[in-house]
Amino acid sequence: MTTTAGAPTPAAPTPPPPKQTAPTQTASRRTPPTPAALPRTYLLWLAGVQAGLLGDAALYFALGWAASAHGGGAAGLVLTAITVPRTALVLLGGAVADRFGARRVMLAGDTVMLVATAVLALVASERGTSLWLLVTAAAVIGTVDAFHLPASGSMPRRLVPADRLARALALRQAGGQSAVLLGAPLGGLLVAVGGLSGAALADAVSFGVVLLVLLRVRPPEDGPAGPRAGLLREAASGVRLSLADPLLRAALLLTGAAAGALLPVVSLLGPLLARAHGWAAGTAGLVSGGQAAGVLAVAALVARRGALPRAGVGAAAGLCTASAGIALLASAAGPVAAVAGSAVAGLGSGLFACHLGPLVLSGAPPTHLSRVQALLTLVQSLALVLSNALLGLLADAAGAALPTLLCALATAAAGLAALATPALRRA
Repeated sequence: MTTTAGAPTPAAPTPPPPKQTAPTQTASRRTPPTPAALPRTYLLWLAGVQAGLLGDAALYFALGWAASAHGGGAAGLVLTAITVPRTALVLLGGAVADRFGARRVMLAGDTVMLVATAVLALVASERGTSLWLLVTAAAVIGTVDAFHLPASGSMPRRLVPADRLARALALRQAGGQSAVLLGAPLGGLLVAVGGLSGAALADAVSFGVVLLVLLRVRPPEDGPAGPRAGLLREAASGVRLSLADPLLRAALLLTGAAAGALLPVVSLLGPLLARAHGWAAGTAGLVSGGQAAGVLAVAALVARRGALPRAGVGAAAGLCTASAGIALLASAAGPVAAVAGSAVAGLGSGLFACHLGPLVLSGAPPTHLSRVQALLTLVQSLALVLSNALLGLLADAAGAALPTLLCALATAAAGLAALATPALRRA
């Protein structure tokens, strides 16, 4: 006997059953599958990172504000005191994190910063914001960053499965962009209420939160890897490995090109364009806000739905999109067009970062995660320092529109070069 809808039927010949539909397949076509949730351990770590980023952004504003009271040269000296040790030591920092474990390095760095910011708050409240105090604090920040950034950059790979890495990094990027947007207003409020010591104390509290989180987060692959060569040789081996790998080499070159052509647009050329048009500071802020909004929109979308199937093509498409936005910004005659161009540039920048970041992190071997991240940081820093200097000089000589258009052309060329590179196109 056979059954239909649970009712018995005789064994005599029966007509062919009616044509059935496939409700499950139809529903799956109508409703896309829900992406797998990110690991709770990663979300906990990311919450701690977000607290630290917000505290850091507030302190950076407070340091810059205090330094500006000593003149432009003093403010530049404080920024240099952060940048120089960070750039000089970052490769060594990556080797240390790969040898002793990213979590251990982060615990040590956050402990140092907790003590340093507490001391800064105490000394600033007792003796004021002398230049030597600001330079010393900046040097400590830059030194700790050199070890902390490669370790922190490798943590998503240690905590998240490969199929969810792009969403995890996009969520982190959205959090970092939010911290940048909120950090300056928060820093201004803290300075208004308690001066530099108030901002430093708030940052110390944020480092306390980060330490509590790190004590609960234990990456499964994090730990000493046994006897190795000297740290300098280990740092050099990270460079050799990255340059020998076709995908990592192409991704690093593309990162340097993007950093040199894309990052200075909003931070350096945007304000110069606003001044050239006679726009107020509020309008210049809206232009910067358009870029941030574009980055946030893409990061939120990728964090929710995932990245494109081919990460290299997604990164190239991001650069080409950003190029169109930069060109619109350079040719904008009014604030509305400038904000629109900045927003398009932000969309492209977010698309680029959300696809290239996972590509680099997943392409690095587990033994060299922090060292590859260190080299990535170094490439970005050197490209940005060089391009800022050259673009600033060109803007003084020919106006801000010309270097902005050159940045648009360079960004488009980088995107097309990525499409023409087999290692990136097929990734």
